[in-house]
Amino acid sequence: MALHPECEAFLAPGADAPELIDIPIPIGRAGAYADMTLAGEVTQNVNISNRFIPGETADLLIRIYKPAGKSLKNGMIYFHGGGWSYFSVDMYDAQLSALAKMTDSVIVSINYQKSPEHKFPIPHDDCFTGLAWVFSNADELGIDTRKIGIGGDSAGGNLAAGVAIRNRDEKKFTLAYQLLIYPCVGVDFETLSYNTNAVGYGLSKRTMSWLWSLYLNGEQDYSNPYAVPLNCETFTDLPPAVVITAEFDVLRDDGSLYAEQLRKDGVRVIYRDYPGMIHGFFNCGKVIDDGIIARTHIADAIKELLS
Repeated sequence: MALHPECEAFLAPGADAPELIDIPIPIGRAGAYADMTLAGEVTQNVNISNRFIPGETADLLIRIYKPAGKSLKNGMIYFHGGGWSYFSVDMYDAQLSALAKMTDSVIVSINYQKSPEHKFPIPHDDCFTGLAWVFSNADELGIDTRKIGIGGDSAGGNLAAGVAIRNRDEKKFTLAYQLLIYPCVGVDFETLSYNTNAVGYGLSKRTMSWLWSLYLNGEQDYSNPYAVPLNCETFTDLPPAVVITAEFDVLRDDGSLYAEQLRKDGVRVIYRDYPGMIHGFFNCGKVIDDGIIARTHIADAIKELLS
């Protein structure tokens, strides 16, 4: 399929702009907040609150989305995208309030520390801390511990996949599912999607490779499955997965290959590739309709797995 007209229109104003790799990190971070309404409107009847929890190296801001009603809720721990170096929980109110209501879930979004100031394993450890905190405080949150999943988009999808692997290895908690939205889970920059979509679609091959270098410390990290989940020796006993990819995304093959590896090792996978879409479309619901439509598909898949 051709690039969707809505994606084409969204990309057009920045066609001649420098890539993220060519912009000083503080300026790139500030620019991310240029349009805080890009994801669309916040869903009503969902209570949104902030608090801090203790992490291994810092106190962590978390944002909690709780739909109305006194019944015991499902739960999700969410890790936002941004190449491990950008964005924050502030940019996900529309997406997560919608998913909270649609799946009757209390969603806890973790504002993990960012690279390059805080390289692996610090963001990963922060996310694992968030997982443990939710299970430990499920009663207070009104969550059914039998129905807790984890999720994330892009770098957050990487963190969710890595946390799921570590959780399995350490036999800590029983996760109901993992939601991986166009996750970056491998470091092969010569896949078909990396080369076909290398430039011109928002996230470039050059920038994605650079973001990995900001996050990881060296060769030992590149082979660590908690950092690079596709390096995992076996995917058996991981939680069932919802995997989302976009056609015009350098990370498309990361997601599709990860879904394939999970299936090969007996993990249930609900996979959907969005034709004509670009990386980040889930966060652009105001201007890209599929960013809104995907919420229904994701919610339906989560409810299917929880049932």
